[in-house]
Amino acid sequence: MNVPAATPVTDGPLVDIADLHFRYGARPILSGVTMQFGRGRVIAVMGGSGSGKTTILRLIGGQLKAESGAVRVGGQDVGALGERDLYAVRRRMGMLFQFGALFTDMSVFENVAFPLREHTDLSEELIRDLVLMKLNAVGLRGAHELMPREISGGMARRVALARAVALDPELILYDEPFAGLDPISLGVTANLIRSLTDALGATSVLVTHDVSESLAIADYVYFIASGKVAAEGTPADLARSTDPFVRQFVDGAPDGPVPFHYPAPSYASDLGLRPSR
Repeated sequence: MNVPAATPVTDGPLVDIADLHFRYGARPILSGVTMQFGRGRVIAVMGGSGSGKTTILRLIGGQLKAESGAVRVGGQDVGALGERDLYAVRRRMGMLFQFGALFTDMSVFENVAFPLREHTDLSEELIRDLVLMKLNAVGLRGAHELMPREISGGMARRVALARAVALDPELILYDEPFAGLDPISLGVTANLIRSLTDALGATSVLVTHDVSESLAIADYVYFIASGKVAAEGTPADLARSTDPFVRQFVDGAPDGPVPFHYPAPSYASDLGLRPSR
């Protein structure tokens, strides 16, 4: 079924997150997060494990609903949309899942063709041309007949990227796009994200732990900690920052405001030991 896309708003940021609050059960994850993602830009969202970065992607995609606040995409409050309108908004998004998430029983070609067949009424001839075009953009046109088990992890990530941009989305969401990649594949993937963003005029949102590669391609960066935006700015701003939180992330320092241990009772208490007198 071919669902018409909602009319996009052309002024202002493509994604506007305002005073966002979200919790899993009794555990608060996001507490008053406010961010804006400009059109045609690469935005990096960084923070420690469990800080809520991937939750933000799920809220943008409508898989989760906020406790309060708003997530607007193209001027539409995603959390307030009905099923049909949410489907239309998602039609304008692409998603690169962590580790690619290719369909293992489909060839490289069929993986990239899947969203085109699912969301359009294009002829098979035109779908073939578009798939080969997307694969050529990520350097894998020659691998279109291979199965996912026959390609490397880095190649699989590039196939997933071709699939994510198959419909020329205006918003592309990346969940840890650099995880598990060797240095060469990592650099290639980072450059592809930047070049595809520029070629499509899209907005790319990267949830990532990889500081150096992200700062090299991002236009703007948000650091998340304790459910809030702890710091933000351009890569140049953050490189000059003396903020202890920023410096810990940029320098990869083991000690700083971001703790290694998840909050817990004292170790002695968990072991049932009495405090010494």
